[in-house]
Amino acid sequence: MANAQVILREKIEGLGAEADVVKVRAGFARNFLIPQGKAYEATRSNLRHVENLKASRAKRETVELEAAQELATKVSKLRPKFTLEVGQGGKAFGSVTATDIHKEIEAAGITLPKHAIELEKAIKTSGKHDVTIRVHPQVTTTVTVNVTGNSDESEG
Repeated sequence: MANAQVILREKIEGLGAEADVVKVRAGFARNFLIPQGKAYEATRSNLRHVENLKASRAKRETVELEAAQELATKVSKLRPKFTLEVGQGGKAFGSVTATDIHKEIEAAGITLPKHAIELEKAIKTSGKHDVTIRVHPQVTTTVTVNVTGNSDESEG
């Protein structure tokens, strides 16, 4: 089980970000990371270039953080409204899910990943509900979702 040490050139999910020195399987480094240009071999001469990679990583991370904070302010200004059918006795038919909230945010022209909406369970009651949205690992915001009941009393 041979391992190899490599210096990452770009962010790779589950492995690390650029300028990280990581140990991976030799085959993974030899057959994928190095030929794809995603990593360097961790030699002495390449280790000298780590500082340049760290500088570009810091710059990228600050740009991502600023963009996330800007997106969070846009999202927090939204006030999505939903209407649920309510039967006799005030029981709601249906619910408001994270997918519904995501569709409303997308309709407002804001692009977010679906998993950013942190809703533990579907909303089945009317009223105002605060929903947490994680825009970036360091940036979260809340959106107030207004759910109203549409009672259908005129059956006859």
